[in-house]
Amino acid sequence: MRDDQDRSVLRIANGGTSRGCNGMSLQLFDLSGRIALITGAGQGIGYALAQGLGGAGAHIVINGRDATRLEAAAERLRGEGLTVATALFDVTDQKAVVAGIEAVERDVGPLDILVNNAGIQRRTPLEDYPVETWHELMRANLDSVFYVSQAVARHMIPRKRGKIINIASLQSEAARYSIAPYTASKGAVKNLTRGMCTDWARHGLQINAIGPGYFDTPLNAALVANPDFDAWLKTRTPAGRWGKVEELQGAAIFLASNASNFVNGQILYVDGGVLATL
Repeated sequence: MRDDQDRSVLRIANGGTSRGCNGMSLQLFDLSGRIALITGAGQGIGYALAQGLGGAGAHIVINGRDATRLEAAAERLRGEGLTVATALFDVTDQKAVVAGIEAVERDVGPLDILVNNAGIQRRTPLEDYPVETWHELMRANLDSVFYVSQAVARHMIPRKRGKIINIASLQSEAARYSIAPYTASKGAVKNLTRGMCTDWARHGLQINAIGPGYFDTPLNAALVANPDFDAWLKTRTPAGRWGKVEELQGAAIFLASNASNFVNGQILYVDGGVLATL
């Protein structure tokens, strides 16, 4: 039975029909000819989203601060047959962001899709949280979303089109011990997404967010390695497991494609059911 289902999917992908679907349905998700910038894409979720958008046909531009890691990621993606460029700039430096976006628009082409993925985590009890660490985290998780989105939107608005996808979090809605500043930053990203929609939807832009639950990523390495947390998570999550980064690709493709042209200001949680359950 599974083989038959797989063959049906292949027939659809090749332009055939199956179970009432047709080629036009899949064309809604086709990103061919579009240019997508993903920040913080050298590893983890950003890298997986670059894979997904590239697999749907987009020309990928991956951003990061580490030139060696970024080029290694680009080579791996090219090895998968994807069209990839790199954009080396610091998303927490507003002047560097403006210059970086200008360079992408000039050297690669007009951006159709932006994914604001760059971010950090710093776990410390709130009463001991250093002020300088607070500012570091806010620059990476919140200021960067404003800087990059503003710079990109200034190009998208005259073109009357564009997709911006912010990476929010399960912690946009719920807190856990020792990550209060992270929770604050991701709650702000959620509402910044809504604010961007309010300002920019009139110009033909769609701005939405993805809220990942607990995924096995470098950012969560300490939690993945903690047997107590691992056991708690598998009990707390209705799906009973950690998310796999590739399971975020479908949400990103949807929000980057014509299938979401009337979806705006929304946060799509991909969390295995955590927020649905007490």
